[in-house]
Amino acid sequence: MSSQRLEQLMGFLKASPKEPFLLFAIAKEYEGLNDQDNALKYYLELEHHVPDYVGTYYHLGKLYEQLGQDAKAFFTYKKGMQKAREAGDTHSLSELAGAKLELGDDDDFED
Repeated sequence: MSSQRLEQLMGFLKASPKEPFLLFAIAKEYEGLNDQDNALKYYLELEHHVPDYVGTYYHLGKLYEQLGQDAKAFFTYKKGMQKAREAGDTHSLSELAGAKLELGDDDDFED
Protein backbone atom coordinates (compact mmCIF):
# COMPACT_ATOMS: atom_id res chain seq x y z
CA MET A 1 0.00 0.00 0.00
CA SER A 2 1.55 3.22 -1.09
CA SER A 3 -1.36 5.50 -0.35
CA GLN A 4 -1.79 7.04 3.06
CA ARG A 5 -5.47 7.50 2.29
CA LEU A 6 -5.79 3.79 1.46
CA GLU A 7 -4.20 2.87 4.77
CA GLN A 8 -6.66 5.13 6.56
CA LEU A 9 -9.62 3.61 4.69
CA MET A 10 -8.41 0.10 5.57
CA GLY A 11 -8.34 1.10 9.22
CA PHE A 12 -11.92 2.31 9.00
CA LEU A 13 -12.91 -0.91 7.22
CA LYS A 14 -11.62 -2.99 10.14
CA ALA A 15 -14.14 -1.22 12.37
CA SER A 16 -16.99 -1.50 9.82
CA PRO A 17 -16.18 -4.42 7.51
CA LYS A 18 -19.30 -4.28 5.33
CA GLU A 19 -19.73 -0.50 5.14
CA PRO A 20 -20.60 0.12 1.47
CA PHE A 21 -19.04 3.55 1.17
CA LEU A 22 -15.74 2.26 2.56
CA LEU A 23 -15.66 -0.70 0.17
CA PHE A 24 -16.43 1.66 -2.71
CA ALA A 25 -13.81 4.20 -1.62
CA ILE A 26 -11.16 1.49 -1.29
CA ALA A 27 -11.95 0.16 -4.76
CA LYS A 28 -11.67 3.70 -6.19
CA GLU A 29 -8.40 4.26 -4.33
CA TYR A 30 -6.94 1.06 -5.78
CA GLU A 31 -8.06 2.22 -9.22
CA GLY A 32 -6.20 5.45 -8.65
CA LEU A 33 -3.10 3.45 -7.78
CA ASN A 34 -3.52 1.46 -11.02
CA ASP A 35 -4.09 -1.74 -9.01
CA GLN A 36 -6.95 -3.20 -11.02
CA ASP A 37 -6.87 -6.58 -9.28
CA ASN A 38 -7.53 -5.14 -5.86
CA ALA A 39 -10.04 -2.63 -7.24
CA LEU A 40 -11.94 -5.53 -8.78
CA LYS A 41 -11.77 -7.48 -5.52
CA TYR A 42 -13.41 -4.65 -3.55
CA TYR A 43 -16.05 -3.89 -6.19
CA LEU A 44 -17.01 -7.57 -6.24
CA GLU A 45 -17.10 -7.68 -2.46
CA LEU A 46 -19.36 -4.64 -2.48
CA GLU A 47 -21.62 -6.17 -5.13
CA HIS A 48 -21.86 -9.39 -3.12
CA HIS A 49 -22.52 -7.85 0.30
CA VAL A 50 -24.54 -4.79 -0.73
CA PRO A 51 -26.11 -5.59 -4.12
CA ASP A 52 -28.44 -2.57 -3.92
CA TYR A 53 -25.51 -0.09 -3.83
CA VAL A 54 -26.24 1.23 -7.31
CA GLY A 55 -22.99 3.16 -7.73
CA THR A 56 -21.04 -0.08 -7.83
CA TYR A 57 -22.30 -1.19 -11.21
CA TYR A 58 -21.11 1.71 -13.35
CA HIS A 59 -17.61 1.66 -11.90
CA LEU A 60 -17.34 -2.13 -11.92
CA GLY A 61 -18.50 -2.17 -15.54
CA LYS A 62 -15.91 0.45 -16.52
CA LEU A 63 -13.20 -1.59 -14.80
CA TYR A 64 -14.30 -4.69 -16.72
CA GLU A 65 -14.02 -2.64 -19.92
CA GLN A 66 -10.47 -1.62 -19.00
CA LEU A 67 -9.67 -5.28 -18.44
CA GLY A 68 -11.00 -6.14 -21.90
CA GLN A 69 -13.97 -8.06 -20.47
CA ASP A 70 -16.75 -6.38 -22.43
CA ALA A 71 -19.33 -9.12 -21.87
CA LYS A 72 -18.91 -8.86 -18.10
CA ALA A 73 -19.15 -5.08 -18.38
CA PHE A 74 -22.32 -5.33 -20.45
CA PHE A 75 -24.06 -7.63 -17.99
CA THR A 76 -22.84 -5.56 -15.04
CA TYR A 77 -24.43 -2.46 -16.59
CA LYS A 78 -27.60 -4.43 -17.26
CA LYS A 79 -27.79 -5.65 -13.66
CA GLY A 80 -27.07 -2.12 -12.42
CA MET A 81 -29.90 -0.76 -14.57
CA GLN A 82 -32.30 -3.14 -12.87
CA LYS A 83 -31.05 -2.09 -9.42
CA ALA A 84 -31.34 1.59 -10.39
CA ARG A 85 -34.93 1.05 -11.59
CA GLU A 86 -35.79 -0.67 -8.31
CA ALA A 87 -34.26 2.23 -6.37
CA GLY A 88 -35.93 4.88 -8.53
CA ASP A 89 -32.49 6.29 -9.34
CA THR A 90 -33.06 7.76 -12.80
CA HIS A 91 -29.66 9.48 -12.96
CA SER A 92 -27.76 6.22 -12.41
CA LEU A 93 -30.13 4.41 -14.73
CA SER A 94 -29.32 6.89 -17.48
CA GLU A 95 -25.55 6.59 -16.94
CA LEU A 96 -25.69 2.80 -16.91
CA ALA A 97 -27.89 2.69 -20.01
CA GLY A 98 -25.46 4.96 -21.86
CA ALA A 99 -22.46 2.85 -20.89
CA LYS A 100 -24.28 -0.32 -21.91
CA LEU A 101 -25.33 1.18 -25.23
CA GLU A 102 -21.71 2.11 -26.03
CA LEU A 103 -20.82 -1.58 -25.81
CA GLY A 104 -23.68 -2.83 -27.97
CA ASP A 105 -27.05 -4.43 -27.50
CA ASP A 106 -28.36 -7.72 -26.19
CA ASP A 107 -27.78 -9.44 -29.55
CA ASP A 108 -24.05 -8.69 -29.26
CA PHE A 109 -23.71 -10.51 -25.95
CA GLU A 110 -26.54 -13.02 -25.62
CA ASP A 111 -26.29 -16.53 -26.99
